[in-house]
Amino acid sequence: MFQAWGRLLYTRRRLTLVLTLVLVAFAAAWGTGVFGQLSSGDDFTPPASPSQAEASQASQVFGRNDPDVVVLYRSASMTVSDPGYRRAVTAALTGLPPADVARASTYWSTGSPSLVSTDRHATYAVLQLTGADDAARHKTYDAIKTELTPPGLAASGVTARVGGTVPMEVAINSEVTADIAKAEGFSMPVLLLLLLVIFGSLAAASLPVAIGGVAILGSFTVLRLLTMVTTVSIYSVNITTILGLGLGIDYGLFMVTRFREELRRQPTVEQALARTVATAGRTVAVSGVTVAVALTSLMLFPEDFLRSMGYGGVATVAVDMLAALTVLTVLLAVLGHRVNALRIRRSVRYPAAGASGPVRDEASGAWYRLARSVMRRPVVYVTVIVIGLLALGAPFLRVSWGGTDARTLPAASVIRQVSQTLDTDFGVNSTAPIEALVTGARAATPAELTAYLHRIDAIPGVTGAQVTGTRRTPDGAATVRVDIGYAPPTVSSAARGIVTQIRDTPAPPGTTVLVGGTTAGLVDELASLGATLPWMALLVGVSTFVLLFLAFGSVVLPLKAIVMNVLSLSATFGVVVWIFQWGHLSGLLRFTPTGSIDPTMPILMLAIIYGLSMDYEVFLLSRIRERYDQTGDNTASVAAGLQRTGGLITSLALLLIIVIGAFSASGITFIKLMGVGMIVALVVDATVVRVLLVPATMRLLGRANWWAPPPLRRLYARYGIKEETVPGPAPVPAVAQGANVPGTT
Repeated sequence: MFQAWGRLLYTRRRLTLVLTLVLVAFAAAWGTGVFGQLSSGDDFTPPASPSQAEASQASQVFGRNDPDVVVLYRSASMTVSDPGYRRAVTAALTGLPPADVARASTYWSTGSPSLVSTDRHATYAVLQLTGADDAARHKTYDAIKTELTPPGLAASGVTARVGGTVPMEVAINSEVTADIAKAEGFSMPVLLLLLLVIFGSLAAASLPVAIGGVAILGSFTVLRLLTMVTTVSIYSVNITTILGLGLGIDYGLFMVTRFREELRRQPTVEQALARTVATAGRTVAVSGVTVAVALTSLMLFPEDFLRSMGYGGVATVAVDMLAALTVLTVLLAVLGHRVNALRIRRSVRYPAAGASGPVRDEASGAWYRLARSVMRRPVVYVTVIVIGLLALGAPFLRVSWGGTDARTLPAASVIRQVSQTLDTDFGVNSTAPIEALVTGARAATPAELTAYLHRIDAIPGVTGAQVTGTRRTPDGAATVRVDIGYAPPTVSSAARGIVTQIRDTPAPPGTTVLVGGTTAGLVDELASLGATLPWMALLVGVSTFVLLFLAFGSVVLPLKAIVMNVLSLSATFGVVVWIFQWGHLSGLLRFTPTGSIDPTMPILMLAIIYGLSMDYEVFLLSRIRERYDQTGDNTASVAAGLQRTGGLITSLALLLIIVIGAFSASGITFIKLMGVGMIVALVVDATVVRVLLVPATMRLLGRANWWAPPPLRRLYARYGIKEETVPGPAPVPAVAQGANVPGTT
């Protein structure tokens, strides 16, 4: 199948190239408009959760009550009791366009003491913006943000700083867009330079970068199409850029390397291309499907944030895979031997065309010798590496889950400074109370409601509960909104415990209570993630097992690959906790540790890292299987496979680290966390796991690596993902335990 596809593209190379250019031009013109269509609102709360139900019902009954913008005022010479202070703030707010500001609440309009600082020199106004959705409110804020701090305020002795939910979302949007521009501007030249060193030819080096660029544009186009039917998070573009460029270069490097080999082996360009697609193209297809399945598991989660990452990730992998198997194949067909043009050094020497032996003397290679050295002491290597990985993963046993707040922004951000001032100078969580909605077919009596408030006040950590709204219907039904103050930080475990106790508190007779707010949303998010995570593990584990079995005809190799990926992931998560929860290296990495980890980040990293690890596993096992089918010698095949892919996998990991490293410099803490975590995973996977642990375990397992029960061997013989191979140097019959079919790269 793959060989036929390569021949077809060779004969239709000019037409395919023209169609590709048209599609790329369309993607560049239309697909890049995706940034204006993405959401950056509260994408983390499960849609069917109690907190979301509370928010929806409260909005229907009382109207939207979100603190979109918080304007913090301070005067060194006046207190809030001074008439001049009130006149200055009132004048500033009165000047805001009524079409943009639906409501402005101040201390003077509400009389609420929570709006005044402890020294009474500071107060804040809460603004609700007009707009039907997040995008509309973002535009409204952009239109009025300069008017929120008018020059006349300073002349009156009052300063103003702006914070709140909408400004934070707008700031994150801007940071994400800037990160992508900086990452691409930095990584593209560096990647091209390294590829030039790897290939020794400018023509060959340009191809993987070109495929990465095409993949990013294609992914943006798919994301924009998705925004027409569902909510897509702004953060999905980070995944799109990382995976698009990283996998595009991975697949490009893999196929270009094989094509250059086949040009020396085959008599014509057409045969070299067909052979490249039949071997490297097959590996790219298996790898792409494996990575896509891992990312598909994110769609099991109800949270828009994770589902968006799944959409973006799968779209990116699909575009990368199609670009490698189509666009890159056509470019190679057009270039032919000119793929080696514009050389900066002499390339590796290959045997003459038609030679049946190895591409080079594998036994003399450094990777071959390293594999042989490892396989002479496999028990020692396996024991030391497994203990080391488990030790690195130990901190994850003490992980503390928390949410995302303004501390995710850089320390110099005014929005973050406003948030910190509200926490230190005002009542804790003054803009993020726990909200209880008491509803019933009849209204609770004043005595019943008072008793309920007393039960809430008695909960440790609660600083006060007060009724902030009441609505009655003609049939006697009533809805009462209660705002509950609390001392612990909003996203802390102590605050989550208060939410649980409030939900366990008996409601007034004849009523039900829904509990919402930021902290309640985090409680529901953690419960949802915990319930869905086992299904994610099941989907990823079973699909990986099936795909690797169809690729290699063994039931042992897929199980071994899954176990090693779990070890690699555990080490990565342990390092992430050590750095971002405990605060080690925070000064060097320039972030503020919060003492907790956002629970969506490890799940997102699990899907991405697992997919990338399987990507490298497929590359390595494909070469090992190819040589094993030719020789039947497990030990020699492992050494030969590492020799053929060790340098390649190391190069791929290095190139991807450069791409991710640009994102690790992000000013958004959770993006930095994901970047650092992925770098750790790539270093561990491409060095310790692939280079040392895989050869050691495969040596210990011996011929059992290739074992499958007879029914599954027959299944593989019929449905396996395989192609015919070129004759090897010393063919011997395949052993009974392995399927008597090839597995090529």
